[in-house]
Amino acid sequence: MKKALSILLVMVLIAGLSAGCQNGETSNSGETVANGNETSNEAATDEATDATAGDTEESSLTVAAIETAYGAQMWTDVAAAFEAVHPGVSVELIVDKNLEDVISPSMKAGDYPDVVHLGVGRPAALTETLIKEQALLDITDVLSMTIPGEDITVSDKLIPGFTSTRITNPYGDGQTYLAPMFYSPCGLFYNAALFEEKGWDVPTTWDEMWTLGDKAEAEGIALFTYPTTGYFDALFYGLLNVTGGPALFNAAMTYEDGIWTTDEAQKAFDIVEKLAAYTEATTPANANNENYLKNQQLILDNEALFMPNGTWVTGEMADAPRVENFEWGFTALPALDANSDQYSYTFFEQAWVPAAAKNPDLAKEFISFLYSDQAAAIFAISNAVQPIFDMTEYLSGENQLFYSVYNDGAKAAMGNFAATEPVEGVNMADTLFGTVDSLVTGDKTRDEWVASVIEASERLREALK
Repeated sequence: MKKALSILLVMVLIAGLSAGCQNGETSNSGETVANGNETSNEAATDEATDATAGDTEESSLTVAAIETAYGAQMWTDVAAAFEAVHPGVSVELIVDKNLEDVISPSMKAGDYPDVVHLGVGRPAALTETLIKEQALLDITDVLSMTIPGEDITVSDKLIPGFTSTRITNPYGDGQTYLAPMFYSPCGLFYNAALFEEKGWDVPTTWDEMWTLGDKAEAEGIALFTYPTTGYFDALFYGLLNVTGGPALFNAAMTYEDGIWTTDEAQKAFDIVEKLAAYTEATTPANANNENYLKNQQLILDNEALFMPNGTWVTGEMADAPRVENFEWGFTALPALDANSDQYSYTFFEQAWVPAAAKNPDLAKEFISFLYSDQAAAIFAISNAVQPIFDMTEYLSGENQLFYSVYNDGAKAAMGNFAATEPVEGVNMADTLFGTVDSLVTGDKTRDEWVASVIEASERLREALK
């Protein structure tokens, strides 16, 4: 009831803020001009003043955010909510699907946004570049900040583990440079109605997976597809935990000498090689940014059973045609055997502050606000889920299914490759994940793939920060 009331209050606030934006222009003084007449906004100003203990200094904050499947409106609403509790603060928003193309030219000229929401793993690798150049601000102190309007610190509200990864702490020094944002359990998506119709059980071990693959093949259905090879990051990270636990995963992420030749790592390569043999034949041709939806459509058309993805896929495919009675299903990666653990890699986005930001203190305040109940409820309306306690209470339907994967026994895997100095001609993501297309087509062998991964790992180990 408390959470429902919180969401209702936030929606009322959003409606009011949106109405203000539509009916007039808001000046820095807090007055609203509507139809040529000035109207007082004293009540809202008084409430905001109480929340911020009299912080009325006029200032501007530039926030740049990547527009994803969650849409842009939530950023407009969160910016308005932040302004409402920070009198005199004006948030300038830059929201774009190709954010790197928009902000990179001005950054090269020395004009940086104050806050950037842009995670690692993007093709342009802007965030990784700034990490390598040590151009991000240390925001460890944000974790001890009290969230605006609440009586709890950021660290006490965050789900444990999200600020102790190689993504948020890229230099392994215990300091946080990237704030964890919207998280999404990643795993295998499928049509639950098809499994019910066929009387098939969802595999919990890889041996069960291969048995199911043979059954499906006999009925003209491929076991596996993938949107693009980029989706093998979450799959392979989870798989390393399946075959060797966190110890193998962490060693691989730090390029430990000889790690890729261990039996545990070799098992991971073996599983991907076998998945390639069970992959729907047209997948590699469409595994690109222009046609990846065609691969996702294979699940909706019952032409393939499983695909690796994140919770955003339901939004991407919301208007796509599908077979009758289609129902999304979701499972963690199968375990090695009945006595082993299943894993679901948790993908999460990140926000950060450039070291050259003009307003670093206000930028930190904005990031702390992103974990408030108010901001979290706004994000949840767009199905963007913050990594804070009790968020599942904001969710319903499919999202409750997806975010309950860890309640059903699967373990969470988190993290990424350690930051290194730039190494010309070496890109581990291209080598480890991008090669999968060639495995499916037969253009590369498993051994060639493994050899290239080992070579890339050795060169990156020498360049570790």
